Amino acid sequence: MLKLNRPVEVNGQRAAALRITDLRVLALWHLLVWFRLLPCGFANRDLRVQLAVLTGQEPNHITQGKMTYDLRRLRLHRMIERIHRTHRYRVTDFGFRAALFFTRTHARLYRPGLAEVLPNAPPGDSHLQKQLARIETEIDRRIKEPKLAA
Repeated sequence: MLKLNRPVEVNGQRAAALRITDLRVLALWHLLVWFRLLPCGFANRDLRVQLAVLTGQEPNHITQGKMTYDLRRLRLHRMIERIHRTHRYRVTDFGFRAALFFTRTHARLYRPGLAEVLPNAPPGDSHLQKQLARIETEIDRRIKEPKLAA
């Protein structure tokens, strides 16, 4: 899974990393989970329309080139594979498992945790907020120690 967060090179072709913090990548992973259910796979156009919906864009604002770039990244990271003699793709077992893992992680851990620690979150009654406040207090205390004073 760590390889997804790094650029990859396959047979001389390079592909950028699929970073979990990139909202476009997260949207692609959501679509891979959904497209896994399609018995005939999916095409560039299918991905473009659904990606536009998830990212709040018009499908015509996502160019064919951007979609080709995304498909190439997903293919070189072995998340999808091209169906022989077609212009369609299917989600690999690895792609499905990785996409499912990252979308669930985002929904169950990252999004709620981030909501707890943001300044406009509910008052400090969450355990995570309390622990972060303890860390901030300790950092402030150490900065004020004579050894660290300028």
